[in-house]
Amino acid sequence: MRAAHRLCFALGLTLLSSAALRDGWDAWVARTVLPTTLTETSVEMRDREGRLLRAFAVEDGRLRLAVAPGAVDPDSVDMLIAYEDKRFYRHAGVDGRAMLRALGQAVWAGDVVSGGSTLTMQVARLLENSGTGSVRGKLRQMRLAWALERQLTKDEILHLYLQHAPYGGRIEGVRSASLLWFGKEPQRLSPAQSALLVALPQAPEARRPDRFPEAAKQARDRVLARVGAAATAAPVPRALRPLPRHAPHLADALRLGDPLADRFDTTLDGRTQREMETLVRTHAAGAGPGVSMALIVADHQSGEVLARIGAPFYSDADGALGFVDMTRAKRSPGSTLKPLIYAMAFDRGLAHPETVFADRPTRFGRYAPQNFDGQFRGDVTARAALVQSLNIPPVALTDALGPERLMAGLRAFGAEPELTGAPGLAVALGGVGLSLEDLVRLYAGLAQLGRDTPLRTTDATGATGAQVLAPRAAWQVGDILRGIAPPGQARAGLAYKTGTSYGHRDAWAVGFDGQHVIGVWMGRPDGTPVPGAFGGAHAAPILFEAFGRLKPDYAPAPPPPADTLVLTTAALPAPLRRFGHAAQDIARPSVAFPPDGARLAQADTVVKVDGGAAPFTVLINGVPVAARQRSRAIHIGALEPGFSDIAVIDAAGRSARVSVEMRP
Repeated sequence: MRAAHRLCFALGLTLLSSAALRDGWDAWVARTVLPTTLTETSVEMRDREGRLLRAFAVEDGRLRLAVAPGAVDPDSVDMLIAYEDKRFYRHAGVDGRAMLRALGQAVWAGDVVSGGSTLTMQVARLLENSGTGSVRGKLRQMRLAWALERQLTKDEILHLYLQHAPYGGRIEGVRSASLLWFGKEPQRLSPAQSALLVALPQAPEARRPDRFPEAAKQARDRVLARVGAAATAAPVPRALRPLPRHAPHLADALRLGDPLADRFDTTLDGRTQREMETLVRTHAAGAGPGVSMALIVADHQSGEVLARIGAPFYSDADGALGFVDMTRAKRSPGSTLKPLIYAMAFDRGLAHPETVFADRPTRFGRYAPQNFDGQFRGDVTARAALVQSLNIPPVALTDALGPERLMAGLRAFGAEPELTGAPGLAVALGGVGLSLEDLVRLYAGLAQLGRDTPLRTTDATGATGAQVLAPRAAWQVGDILRGIAPPGQARAGLAYKTGTSYGHRDAWAVGFDGQHVIGVWMGRPDGTPVPGAFGGAHAAPILFEAFGRLKPDYAPAPPPPADTLVLTTAALPAPLRRFGHAAQDIARPSVAFPPDGARLAQADTVVKVDGGAAPFTVLINGVPVAARQRSRAIHIGALEPGFSDIAVIDAAGRSARVSVEMRP
């Protein structure tokens, strides 16, 4: 009986001791301070299909691309578990059997044969960046592994391993490794590729395929043999592949706009972006030192930007200032504003494509524009004037519209023109700063029959733009632009316009079909001239080649709106047959009041004009005091005491003059 009591007492003491040990162990694990499991991953920019376009390094220049759930080939994950931790889904963080096996192998061989570390223990080591060479370090990993298993699921622990495992050099995470070693996402890997990715984290520097290919191959083959996969003679990769680095200027702009974002999903089409980058670099190679180029491709139906190239190379090689995004730089647009001028004039009933203009030497006050070649064509229709890019007709139209209204039209199409001082008639010929982005949006609006089309590069829903011009006016301009002869042997039918800024500093070409719009700029970012550079000769061929790379055929143009007048000049209403500023039959101007030699009392003075063609400019003693006046009774204020010369100049540059005396 006493023996039975002793046996029960011993058994109870054993149970109590076990419980105390268990409770103490539980408390010890519960007190474990876990390292953060939320670590920084590389900021990514992706195209419309989710494909990587650009990735930024994290701390210390390492690449740690985010690994999304389901982003890794399941067979590769199964191989990892089979090789590294067969009982991963059955143990609680530490595999006792594996530890005992590793200890027995070490005693038998006199050296470490296997480490016995589970995937959870390896995650603990990776999170703390701790070594495994000491007993203390191994115990710390075991404690962290138990704690991790209590707070995370097995899939979460596996994800941490796939996100943090080292693969040589600055590569962390299986997705970074797959892209840099194989040039592909890890969704579909061959058995040999999977085996190499399983083997690398165990000795990432000693097994780097680019430095130690034989060691990498042997480690890969051991993995294949261990998991029962077929051997392969496939070589291991001998060099790191570069990560995609497309649209770097856009990536920089997006990061600057939202520095806390870890991913940017764009509207860019990866294939189109690559094609256009190759195109720009090819043409830049023969353009001379310091010359840069920029190009934008957009779908004007949706406003989505499909390709955006800010410079041929993202560097300062050859002095081209490649870090400057020339899609945003403000430059003189040359003649590329002429389509908007004609469209606004057509919209307001000032002219029609078949309205006749007099292309002849003309002065607008002190401004006397010339054609690019210094020649004048006489009577031409608006259609011919725009096709030939003549300067007198659009300046006359701008004078009739008012430069301020032209600037308002630009802003209505989303442009942000840069101008010092009040706008003058020189705006019509490029005397204003606009970006390639501004011009592409403007031409997208023309392609959309006068409706503003905001451009967008992210997947945010684009805003619906306002109707800026009457659809018929925009269609008429597009119809004229489709009649401009293409360069060389390029396909006809594209609506496009070229431009060259003063001093050959900028060469432009912007064009559209029924779906897409493309803009091209060429020049030096520092604004120095590029001798011999013309929009028609240099930018236009790039534009047409860009359309050729984008698609095989042009999308059809829309039909003319119902209210479009498709008539000859003779069939037009009389006011539209000839533009008023060119009517040489109007009498020369004369000053009806005050008469020549008049003596006037000190008071506000009104100058009355007979004849001539409005608008009028009035000068007092050679100084302009009133410009662009359409009224024939022009208030000029009080004159200074004494003699004054009053001159009136009409739209055709003809003048009349009187001399008066103002008495105090």
